[in-house]
Amino acid sequence: MKSTLPFDIEILLRALADRTRLRLLNLMGEREVCVCFFVEILKTSQPKISRHLAYLRRAGIVSSRRDGKWMHYRLIEPADSTAKRVLADVHSWLQADGAMARERQRLEGICCGTRTPSKLLLAPQPIPYTPISKRL
Repeated sequence: MKSTLPFDIEILLRALADRTRLRLLNLMGEREVCVCFFVEILKTSQPKISRHLAYLRRAGIVSSRRDGKWMHYRLIEPADSTAKRVLADVHSWLQADGAMARERQRLEGICCGTRTPSKLLLAPQPIPYTPISKRL
C-alpha cells in the first residue's frame, strides 16, 4: 500500500551517500543503539554523530527515543515501498561488507562482552529488533 504523503527520494539518497551515515545505519541494523556507543565505535565527536543522526531522521529512516540523559536510535521502515526496498538493499550490502562486519563485532564486544570501557558501564545496552531486510 502506497503512502499518501510524498516521499523525497533525493533526501534518502543523500542520506545514504555519506560513509559516516552508512556506518551508523550498519550499527543500528538489528538493534536500537545509544549515541554513546556510536561515539565509542566510530571514534567521532558526539555533536558530529548527532548531526548525522538528525540527517537520517529527516530522511525518514531513523527514529529516536530519549531515556533520561540517553538518546537511542533505531532504523524505521519507510512508508514508501521504493524507499523500503532501497533501505533493505543497503542493509543487505552492509551485512556483507567486511569492514562493516568488524564494526558490528566491535559494538557487540563493547556493549555485551567483557571489553566494555569504564565510561560506558552505566550506558543502556543496545536493544535487538527485527531488521528491515527481514521484514520485507
